[in-house]
Amino acid sequence: MSRAARPRRYLVCEPRHFDVRYAINPWMSTDAPVDTALAGRQWETLMDAYRAHGHTVETVPPVATLPDMVFAANSALVVGGRVFGSYFHAPQRRPESTEYETWFKAAGYDVYRPESMCEGEGDLVPAGRYILAGTGFRTTPAAHREVQEFFGVPTIGLQLVDPYFYHLDTALFVLEETPKTGEANIAYYPGAFSTGSREVLRRLFPEAVLATRDDAMAFGLNSVSDGRHVFVAPQATGLIGRLSAHGYVPVPVDLSEFHKAGGGIKCCTQEIRS
Repeated sequence: MSRAARPRRYLVCEPRHFDVRYAINPWMSTDAPVDTALAGRQWETLMDAYRAHGHTVETVPPVATLPDMVFAANSALVVGGRVFGSYFHAPQRRPESTEYETWFKAAGYDVYRPESMCEGEGDLVPAGRYILAGTGFRTTPAAHREVQEFFGVPTIGLQLVDPYFYHLDTALFVLEETPKTGEANIAYYPGAFSTGSREVLRRLFPEAVLATRDDAMAFGLNSVSDGRHVFVAPQATGLIGRLSAHGYVPVPVDLSEFHKAGGGIKCCTQEIRS
């Protein structure tokens, strides 16, 4: 089956100051040093891959006191040129919101500041006619309601139950969307979700590509798809095989240094949807 790629616009932040200085998820340990130079090379490889496949990359200046600012996806959700900002669960990350808001405003966008805890595309995933919204560890159900009111898009709450998959974008990503029909398909790891949420996903996405726990623990679901090419962790070998079997073209990019902070390809990538 032939899949069609669509050019995307991505917002990112160079990992000049990336480090693990605190622990706010099960992946993080201050005893595991980060190789900053290697992290920089891995990130540049991802940027090169995006550009080589026709995507636009724009950057937010990094801030020395914000080591997690590289995880641009957590900063906002942008749909239809409207920006829903972030209110981080961890106090250490809250100043990131201001830095990204400054960039968006300079680029001509208004930015909505949520009243409830909300971590951008970490827990908010546009999927066709819906926004899928994770909760359980970071973003609150109250934020889901704010998102629906702001965008006017049906927002589907999904309960995360495994602390290793503390953000929705560690357990699920969108493979493709058809804007004219509102149809979409996803890949996800069922074990990251509550029983009821698994049933919701099964009903909404009966053709979804399912991942194993091994693939999910390898950050295989923290991937970015342009509808044809899937930028994916090379360690997720089983998922790579299933994606190929479904007609997608995997583009393996190793972001292993970022795994030490609980992040991967998608965490480093904010999509600006006009």
